[in-house]
Formats: sequence, C-alpha cells, structure tokens
Amino acid sequence: MDFREWEPVYEAILADFGYERAGDERARDRLDELLEAGLESELDRVRSADAVVAASDAATRLRMVGCAVDCMVTDLDKRPDTARELAADGKPVAIHAHGDNVPALDRHVPTIEHEQLIPTTQARPICQVRNFGGFTDGDRAAFLADALGADRLVFPGWDFEDPSVGAEKRRKLLWAARLLYWLERRRDEEFDVLDQRRESTDTSFLDRR
Repeated sequence: MDFREWEPVYEAILADFGYERAGDERARDRLDELLEAGLESELDRVRSADAVVAASDAATRLRMVGCAVDCMVTDLDKRPDTARELAADGKPVAIHAHGDNVPALDRHVPTIEHEQLIPTTQARPICQVRNFGGFTDGDRAAFLADALGADRLVFPGWDFEDPSVGAEKRRKLLWAARLLYWLERRRDEEFDVLDQRRESTDTSFLDRR
C-alpha cells in the first residue's frame, strides 16, 4: 500500500473516531525500537503459499480445533501467547502499533521471536514498520494477504452484525466493511462477506482520496 494512497482514508478514520495521529506515530516508533529484525526476508515464502491469515483471537480458536494458521494479525489486545507460539513455530505474526497499545507492545514484543514479526502501523511507515492498509485486525489481514499476492480472498467466520459488541466496535466494523469494499474494487473482485452490505456501505471516504 502506497502511504500517499492510504493517508486520506486514514485521516477519515481518525476524524471519525477522534483519534490522535500522534498516538499512532508514538506506538509505531516504539514498535520499531523494540524490534531487532523484521520479516522482509520471509515474504517470498509467505507469498508462495496457500495461507490462512487469522486475525487475533481467531488464530487461537482455529488452532484449538486443529486448523493450521500460517500468519496471525494482531494488535496484542488478545492472545499474546498465541503470537509467541506461532512465532516460535516459525510462523509470521503481524503486530500492529496504534495509539493505545504501547504498554502491550512493551510487554509482549520483547518476548516474541523477532525474525517472524511483520511490524505494522496505520500511520506513515518508517524503518522496519510497514503499512499495508486496514484498520481492524480482520481487514488488516485482508490487506496484508493482498499485499503478499493472494490470488483470492475468502472470509470465513466474519460477522458484521455481532450483537455482543459495543458501540465503538460496531463503528469499527462499519469501517472494516468500507475498507473491504475499497479493497475488492482495487482487486476487481467481489468478496462474499459483503454481499448483503455492498449497497448500504458508505463509500464517501473514497471521495477524499
């Protein structure tokens, strides 16, 4: 993802939630400081595989039922033990830095095998920290898979209508739908997860690009 293309979308998200860009940038910088190495040398291996890219808690659930996870995408708000275990097993883990997870980065990143980390930010990328696009763990997983050359994207287990989530999470899911709509347009593809939402998805943020 070229940051110049992502930045207007990112600014729209910041404005909608009232988030401070400086917080994301502090977290990004701290993640970069904590890393000894990124996963740049491993991207070709990931790109050539038929892969399961699992978001956060889904990675743990899949492993519990015996499904292999090829990559985990997480901001470390849940299941840091799964991130550690996958990295120890040689699986890539995309760890995301954002405005309110610096304590989690400080606590967990030093305990995870750095050679397996893909450090990400939603702010401007620096040094080892990359920006592939995306906002929530789930849609970041899709943008990462796209960046790594995925031929087709499917979204098992997605639930945009989960009644158990709070108001802020619902707003985040709305943004996830918007970003997936953008991604399917970029890929000239239609994701089945959007089949019941495509017509009602607010795409006005695309006008800011």
